[in-house]
Amino acid sequence: MAWIPALQAPVSSHRTAGALALAALLLAACAGQPGVPLQRAPVEERTVAKGATAGRVAPQLLPGYENAGKPGYYTVQPGDTLTRIALNAGQNWRDVQAWNKLANPDLVEVGQVLRVVPPVGTVPSAMPVASAPVVAPVPAAVPEPAATGVVTRPISGGSTAQPQALPAPVAVAPLPAPRVAAAAPAPVQASVPAVPAGDQVAFMWPVNGALLSGFDETRNKGIALAGKPGDPVLAAADGRVVYAGALRAYGNLVILKHNNTFLTAYAHNQTLLVKEDQTVRKGQKIAEMGSSDADRVKLHFEVRRQGKPVDPLKYLPAR
Repeated sequence: MAWIPALQAPVSSHRTAGALALAALLLAACAGQPGVPLQRAPVEERTVAKGATAGRVAPQLLPGYENAGKPGYYTVQPGDTLTRIALNAGQNWRDVQAWNKLANPDLVEVGQVLRVVPPVGTVPSAMPVASAPVVAPVPAAVPEPAATGVVTRPISGGSTAQPQALPAPVAVAPLPAPRVAAAAPAPVQASVPAVPAGDQVAFMWPVNGALLSGFDETRNKGIALAGKPGDPVLAAADGRVVYAGALRAYGNLVILKHNNTFLTAYAHNQTLLVKEDQTVRKGQKIAEMGSSDADRVKLHFEVRRQGKPVDPLKYLPAR
């Protein structure tokens, strides 16, 4: 069987030589013929816009983008509504709509920048004029004894008694002052920051129900008060209705603006009895208690100072 490889070797060599020759001919053909232009694959050129990064499309510029991050402006976040934005800013949603020239108050876009403070020279919607506080008269000071030792006393009705001279004071040598231990400084108690003059408001309890839950700045922006369906909800102070309607997580909601500092909110009502732009008085019935968008009948009551939620218990009278 040793003769088989010797006979096959020449055959294999001939086939290899033939393949090499065929490859040479193909390469020569690919080099092109004289006078025939070389054909290249088409290339599509794309131009990157000036200032843009390759592979990224410049975002659409939304209204107010040039004011993003500036004081007095707010960038719309997912889930925002104009009413909620105005509530958080302590403003009337109609004012915010006017300042931003919004044709449709129900349409705000995520990323849109809104003005939430009045433009220079613009006054927010007028508020009811609060009556001036009554100041108790200060009693007249009783005159101090004169140096002569004579005291003048008021004459009672029908009395003819004359002022009496007191004996001259006897000089007494002063005693050495006793040493008093330095008192420890009193602990500093948290107090509510001063309210601008003219913006003080004397609030009253909106309902008589028991306190269900207190204020928590992160989880509960107000207090919850118990009650029965249909119980009256009263305005905590004089003000103007800046919102009356339904709002997610608040249910049927009334918002009162009392001045440029304070707002109050009354949520989860069964029935609303006031309309927007209506002026109300302290103690006026503005709604009836209910459980709209809540797990039980209750009133969620908020006090907002310049748009920021504050603890209502610091502003309501003790009971």
